[in-house]
Amino acid sequence: MMPGIDPKKMQALMKQMGIKQEEVDAVRVIIEKSEGGKIIVDNPSVIKVNMSGNESFQITGDVREDGGISHEDIKIVMEKTGVSEGRAKDALEKASGDLTEAIIGLSED
Repeated sequence: MMPGIDPKKMQALMKQMGIKQEEVDAVRVIIEKSEGGKIIVDNPSVIKVNMSGNESFQITGDVREDGGISHEDIKIVMEKTGVSEGRAKDALEKASGDLTEAIIGLSED
């Protein structure tokens, strides 16, 4: 909330303006980015805000990013080992994104 303003007065003012807030009980929030990778919020405080029929979420917490596995890395593993896209992706996930480890692991199979 805003400093210096009584929380109850703020709630009443927001209600007058047609703004509704609802706390969402969440353990973790994961945002999957369109270009791959994820934004992960651990121990989140999530507030769902409804204003004039439009819903939005306010999220705070411990933020970290997971780069994910790029399509380029998958392509390299496929070219070097001759495996399918699915096997290449699985190998990269198992190797925590390490190209060399994924290629060696598939070559040993």
